[in-house]
Amino acid sequence: MEKVKIYLDDVRIPVDQSWVVVKNYDEFVQKVTEIGLENIELISLDHDLGDSAMKEWLHGVVKNYEINYDNITEKTGMDCAKWLVNQWMNGKPVCKVMVHSANGIGSDNICGLIWNYKHIHKIPQEVLQENMRWVVPFTA
Repeated sequence: MEKVKIYLDDVRIPVDQSWVVVKNYDEFVQKVTEIGLENIELISLDHDLGDSAMKEWLHGVVKNYEINYDNITEKTGMDCAKWLVNQWMNGKPVCKVMVHSANGIGSDNICGLIWNYKHIHKIPQEVLQENMRWVVPFTA
C-alpha cells in the first residue's frame, strides 16, 4: 500500500492532488484513525481553522505578536498536533509533519511541540515549516 499524505486546512488545498484534505480537528482525527499512522507518510498542518482563530490571528498575532488561545472557540492545528503526539506516546508510529500556516506564532507552537517530543525520544527532527507558495485557495 502506498503511504498517504494528510493536509489539514479549512481554506486552502494543495496544488498536488495526491493529498487527502481534511478541514478541521474532527475530520483530522477521523481520517488519521481510519488510515492508520503506519500508512501515513506526511502530515501538513495549518494552525488557524475557523473564524475565531482567524480573528485572533488578525488582532492578536499580527498586531501584538501573541496568541490567546482563550479567544479561539474551534480546535486548531495545535490541537491536532497535541492529539498526534498523544498517539505517538501511546505507541503509534511517528510520521513526518510539516506546518504550512501563515500564522508564524501558531506555526512555531506546533513545531515546538513536535520538536520537543522528538528530542526527548531521540527521534530525528523532520518537522518542517513551509511557506505558502505551493497552495491554492480552497474552492469547495
